[in-house]
Amino acid sequence: MRRIRLNLLPGLEVEFTDRDGALRQVEDWAGEGTRWPIVIFGPEGCGKSAFLRQAAAMLRDLGYDVVYVDPLHRFFAAHTDVDEVVRRLADAASEAFGVAQLKLATLAIDAVRELLARWGRKRVAVLVDEVFQAIGVDKAGIYVKSLLNLIEYPPRSYEGIVAVVATSEGVTRGEIGRHRWAHLTPMWNMAKEGFRQLYDKISRPKPPFEEVWRWTGGNPNLLLELYKRSWSVDAVVKALIRDKELTSSFIAKWRRWLEEAVEDPEALWSPDAPEELIKQLVEKNLIVYNMYYRDPYFWIDQPPPERDPELGIGRNVAWQTPLHREAVRRALREA
Repeated sequence: MRRIRLNLLPGLEVEFTDRDGALRQVEDWAGEGTRWPIVIFGPEGCGKSAFLRQAAAMLRDLGYDVVYVDPLHRFFAAHTDVDEVVRRLADAASEAFGVAQLKLATLAIDAVRELLARWGRKRVAVLVDEVFQAIGVDKAGIYVKSLLNLIEYPPRSYEGIVAVVATSEGVTRGEIGRHRWAHLTPMWNMAKEGFRQLYDKISRPKPPFEEVWRWTGGNPNLLLELYKRSWSVDAVVKALIRDKELTSSFIAKWRRWLEEAVEDPEALWSPDAPEELIKQLVEKNLIVYNMYYRDPYFWIDQPPPERDPELGIGRNVAWQTPLHREAVRRALREA
């Protein structure tokens, strides 16, 4: 299958790497469409956006007209020969910040509906990246329901509709799941050998692979963050402490539980673990709570191990990456 090329770093373009299991799932979706919208969630920077862009190109090669939008970054790709759809997406992306995000999110669904109704397309796909950050988490359920309506009540008969949304917003999982309007599917950081392929693309000097693996847990975005900060773990950890608002008051309030969780995230699975703390850690995108069974059927691509203390992965709870855990550990030490 054709693999797209992505900008890994300024001046370094690489071919989409690994994720063979995920790409086989795209082929399955293309066969008969998705019965429900697929909502992919997982750690920040684990590669969801790269996967969606690769999936968009694959679906086009498999005979679909495809609309891919990333509202947050005002980016789109329209794999269709209908010029009007391309023009409308371009106009929306050129709007002012704030307006463009909302227009792209809405137009993604409207454009696919028009490809069916007005242009008579039989196989259409809509892929939307980080839309809930653009429209607001409170509207996540409504957006997913709109995608489901497109599948269940199309304007014309069709052969296949593929609808996929990706999000790092852990809090949307509960909102969407309680309505049962979508198929929620987790995606984890890259498996070790696939991550090694990405690491090998970066020129030396660089730390040994095993060291980078232990810090990132296979998260491609943190690999790039380390590179951009001259491989300074200290700089990346300080940035996470700031960005995740690991303030002295937050640490003081939850010190006991946080100290246990950095040693073993399963401490947060205890019946005594404070729900308020769990909610805040999920909202801050520090942990993934209530992990799925490790059967590959439930995951996009390869699931994480059942347990990996070195990477901060437990059976039911996991730190998004070892660096996220280290940021909390550092905040505990410095508070």
